[in-house]
Amino acid sequence: MARLHEYQGKALLKQFKVTVPQGRVASTPDEARIIAGEIGKPVMVKAQAWITGRASVGGIRKAATPDEAAEAARAILGLKMKGFTVEHVLVEEQIAIDREFYAGVIVDDRAQAPLVMFASVGGTGIEDIAREHPDRVASTHVDIEFGLQDYQARDLVRKTGIGGTLQRDLGGLLVQLYDVARTYEARAAEINPLALTADGKLVAADCRITVDDYAVFRHKDLGIAIAREYDRPPTKLEKIAYDVEAGDYRGTFYFIQMAEDFEKGQGYIGFHGAGGGGSMMSMDAVLRQGYKLATFVDTSGNPPASKVYRAAKIILATGPIDGYFGSGSGVASQEQFYSARGLFKAFLEAQLDVPAVIRLGGNAEDKAVEILEALNGRIPAKVEGYKKDDSPDFCAARLDALIQEARGKRQEARGKKQGARSTNHEPRTAQPPNHPTTYSFETVTGGRVTFDYTVCATCDSKACIKACARQILTLNDAGLPVLNITPEAAKKGQCVECLACEVDCLLYGAGGGKIELPIPGMER
Repeated sequence: MARLHEYQGKALLKQFKVTVPQGRVASTPDEARIIAGEIGKPVMVKAQAWITGRASVGGIRKAATPDEAAEAARAILGLKMKGFTVEHVLVEEQIAIDREFYAGVIVDDRAQAPLVMFASVGGTGIEDIAREHPDRVASTHVDIEFGLQDYQARDLVRKTGIGGTLQRDLGGLLVQLYDVARTYEARAAEINPLALTADGKLVAADCRITVDDYAVFRHKDLGIAIAREYDRPPTKLEKIAYDVEAGDYRGTFYFIQMAEDFEKGQGYIGFHGAGGGGSMMSMDAVLRQGYKLATFVDTSGNPPASKVYRAAKIILATGPIDGYFGSGSGVASQEQFYSARGLFKAFLEAQLDVPAVIRLGGNAEDKAVEILEALNGRIPAKVEGYKKDDSPDFCAARLDALIQEARGKRQEARGKKQGARSTNHEPRTAQPPNHPTTYSFETVTGGRVTFDYTVCATCDSKACIKACARQILTLNDAGLPVLNITPEAAKKGQCVECLACEVDCLLYGAGGGKIELPIPGMER
């Protein structure tokens, strides 16, 4: 889920005629002073951070004057709150609260319907309210075809013991809140506390709105850069990874950066899972060996080799990890050599110098392991491949053993790295697409496949033709690889970026094929 800040949520409530305190967001003390002056009365200065309990860590302060508002902002901006650095504060008028309520709309996955909740007390979490005051809480599911009706909302309020004009007003506000949630496809929309002021107005004193990940693209006006529910702003690599996922619907790529600014030898592992449950089991296996996670990554749902490649490159960019561990469910329906090719290409380009243990269980797992272990001798580090019958704990223990071995041979590994780069793995100088000795075409994610015909002419196996997933390659009259479809069709997705034209070409052919796969935002 993609969280909105309080000020963003209140802007949506205001669009639907829900009253919110007068105020605006500020990013500097001077801006806070100006806003407080415009309001012209005592204000609250509130940290905009995706955490609970802001007041207890100094994230909410009162200010009687504009100068006090500036000082409050100065104290809050830059504050570290559970890993979240505060970059904005909401400056809004203080309100005189006579009574507090709770109002919420959440998606009930079990019932597959929205659930509207109301409590005649507020200020704490709905779970605490329900536990301490069960008679003060009422809820109802809503038929999305008809929406929340006025009579249903009033009846919900009535069940908590509220009648008269207040029942009518609260019911109307619940309908407005439901409309916000429905319009913006929110997984949750909560007002807590919903304040009844001394002069009889209902005001949303605080709110929390989260939008469904898969609906974010329909609501560009919300300005959500990354559709993930973090408790902090996303890192640069998380943004890059999300852009990869957003631009390629094939399979899933979920990336969380667990650590930053760590050093070699501190025990951080680049973790790369495949499938939710299997990834969690595999993550626990790494932790049981005493290591820490630099990343938590899931590439599942039959991703193309190119997506696994990009995931691996981003993992390797997180910092000086001590090892790379890949392990997932072990029962994937996709041929596992696709993921193996993605990892092979990433590790070869990076000249991986830390041990890697990869468990790729499922269809064609034997070929996947063959591809992975063909890296040995081509890169400084050692790579071991395992299959579905090899447990995550066994594989994690193997990674630990390799890391311990590598620590004693680090200087030797550096020497091998230099040697590997001075051999036939030296990157070839790129040639223009129309050079008479090359042939190239574009792929669906902005990649480019290039065949060096001077090398391809020496190839007897034609491994790229045999391994091409969609069989879109053929041989021309000179026995050299070309498309048997139009370049436009390849670019639209007929080329699925299986990476056989590079990886299988290198392993089983002459090595004349190459695919460039850009990752926007990452330095090459």
